[in-house]
Amino acid sequence: MADDGRQELYAAMMLAAPDGIVAVDADGCVGACNPAAAALLERPADELIGSVFGFPLADGESTEVTLVLPNGRNKVVEMTVALARFDGRRLYVATLRDGTRRQQADHVLQAALEHQSVVVAVAAHQLHNPLAALGALVHVLREPPPGLTDERRAEVVERIAERTARLQALVRKLLTAARLDGAGRQGVPEPVQVLGFLRDRFAESGAAHDGLRLAVPARLVARVDRAGLAEIFGNYLENALAYGRDPVEITAREADGRIELRVADHGPGVPESFVPHLFERYRRDPATAAATEGTGLGLWIARSLARANGGDAWYEPGRPNGAVFCVSLPKG
Repeated sequence: MADDGRQELYAAMMLAAPDGIVAVDADGCVGACNPAAAALLERPADELIGSVFGFPLADGESTEVTLVLPNGRNKVVEMTVALARFDGRRLYVATLRDGTRRQQADHVLQAALEHQSVVVAVAAHQLHNPLAALGALVHVLREPPPGLTDERRAEVVERIAERTARLQALVRKLLTAARLDGAGRQGVPEPVQVLGFLRDRFAESGAAHDGLRLAVPARLVARVDRAGLAEIFGNYLENALAYGRDPVEITAREADGRIELRVADHGPGVPESFVPHLFERYRRDPATAAATEGTGLGLWIARSLARANGGDAWYEPGRPNGAVFCVSLPKG
């Protein structure tokens, strides 16, 4: 290939290169740049050429530099420098690559690792006490003390069943939170007859609580993932029974073309200062955290699932007292 042809080829390569390429002379002034460099620096090529590059250059050096753009924003750029010679003069060729996305990805990865550490810590903390209690109870059955009556044995078995159920609920919440974090498929919405669904939940859980009141019209149908609705309602009911007082009233209605389900208790309600944090992950009211078990995941899961199903979840203070947790879902 003739010299003219090579020069044209080199010029075409420089123009087409996705990375910014800047040629800087020994005085630190820009002698040439390609379109990618002009786009990266957000300045026209004719304005860049002849200007001071402004960064120290050393042959073979790779570093990150922060550019201050004309509009005042900062941009992180990965810069690699090579020394060349042109017409007997030293020429530094700086290759520039936008590092902002990589930096953002690093931040996302760091946040994910920190969150994972929190998940492990929460799981370890919440699993420790129930497992320790189970171990002690099993030891009682394995090596029964003298005089262990059948009544006492039955009581121990019942406590083992209760602790096992709590562990299963905890694991279910952790798995649901992991599924939501993974942005995996959340289930397929389908028409769900609300009253029948709630009655089935009571039957499956064996809920025979004298303080529960159900007032739901038979005609109401929501369009929702059935498993997701079970998680939402289960977390609301668990919250009411743990922190509220009887009676716990479950009501539903149609409002503005949507189905609104409400779980209300007659307890002390939620302190006004804590209301903004109710649906945050791992947040628990300090006033009740010491007296009750919990992960601080239930309400976060409820809101996440409600929104994944095209609805929303929120809290209202009861009148004259108590707490009301609501979820709104598309009408079926």
